[in-house]
Amino acid sequence: MGSDLGGCDPSIRHSGAAPGSSHGNDGKEILEMTASHDFRADAGWARAQDDAEPLRALRGEFLIPPHGDGEQTYLVGNSLGLQPRGVRQALVDELDDWARLGVEGHLHARHPWLPYHREVRDGLAEIVGAEPVEVVAMNSLTANLHLLMVSFYRPTPERHAILIERQAFPSDRDLAASQIRFHGYDPAEALIELDADEHGGALSMAAIERALTERGKRIALVLLPGVQYLTGQAFDLAAITKLAHAQGCVTGFDCAHAAGNIDLALHDSGCDFAAWCSYKYLNSGPGAVAGAFVHARHAHAKLPRFEGWWGRNEATRFQMRPAFDPAPGAEGWQLSNPPILALAPLRVSLELFQRAGMQNLRGKSLRLTAYLVWLIETQLGDMLEILTPSEPARRGAQLSVRVRAGREAGQSLFEYMVAHGVLGDWREPDVMRIAPAPLYNTFADCLRYAETVQAWHRRHA
Repeated sequence: MGSDLGGCDPSIRHSGAAPGSSHGNDGKEILEMTASHDFRADAGWARAQDDAEPLRALRGEFLIPPHGDGEQTYLVGNSLGLQPRGVRQALVDELDDWARLGVEGHLHARHPWLPYHREVRDGLAEIVGAEPVEVVAMNSLTANLHLLMVSFYRPTPERHAILIERQAFPSDRDLAASQIRFHGYDPAEALIELDADEHGGALSMAAIERALTERGKRIALVLLPGVQYLTGQAFDLAAITKLAHAQGCVTGFDCAHAAGNIDLALHDSGCDFAAWCSYKYLNSGPGAVAGAFVHARHAHAKLPRFEGWWGRNEATRFQMRPAFDPAPGAEGWQLSNPPILALAPLRVSLELFQRAGMQNLRGKSLRLTAYLVWLIETQLGDMLEILTPSEPARRGAQLSVRVRAGREAGQSLFEYMVAHGVLGDWREPDVMRIAPAPLYNTFADCLRYAETVQAWHRRHA
């Protein structure tokens, strides 16, 4: 293995973000970041890129699972991010403050508990491209989507449909269908599911535009992913929102696979709401506290919502008044006080994001995934088919691949990879997802994946 094809500069020369973001970059810059003049499938080349990478020290901030005498090649941050080394001490500090201070920790802990959700607000806002007033860390992903739909899915007899994609993550389909039934309508009629119309299961903007043009007058809510979980396709949130709003539809996004992965620019997209989990690219641990976004134009709107004490205006919350006075912005959708022990890992992870800079991480991610694409196409093309869109601006870190020899061969490869310390994940019916996360993955990780696939192929040829 030693082919050449174009040049990937190992240093960070661009701090820009993806097209359509608030940072003003265009498709040309994305192409420059992923152009390859000297990609090579050899360990020395990969090691040289990693040694020259300005963000290389961040890998040492994470606990890489062991395998044999070495480390696992962990390429599944799209499912569960690795543990930052600082998390253990952060949790111990909170436990110590609880033991030392008791209830006084709400005001006098090292990170006081009363305003603790503010400890993560600015970091989340930076990652998802929002104003601080637009974001809050709370609950779990599907719970947040349900709470937001109380406010933003307001069906009428004439306009009560929800538009989702056919391959939506089951939880998204479940919540959409159950919301429709809760309001007295039938999902068989009111749940509009868009079929994929591109290679690999991707969904074109033309298909979305066509659906909105033809059925927009009966659609109350467009609910799509920021990045599709199965195919890895990244969507143009601003373009979708513009089309939907033109038809009078509310727009929300499930950003589970997008937060910490791509440059979301949620504020500039104009979407009404969004939610995400924090245990994938945000590295906050299994079942971590999720996040929610409500656009600033709704910050003071008298929207219907499920109400709770922690959503009350902070200035009057402890006056215990009978009437609900919502806090401005996304914080007004909170129900209960923040779970401190669950927020501490998120705080630690966000500090690493802030050290790196989301734009720099996106730049590294584009180069890593471009290298993985090159390896698959030039070294593994007779074995693997890439399902994720080929345009860099239409994908994040994740590549979804299918083994050309069929599902049984795919499962065999997946089991071989796990046994040899290379971890991706398997999604039915026959998709393997591989995601080099830029905070801790390397060019060497991508190469080891390719070499493991080749070793499996030699064994089964």
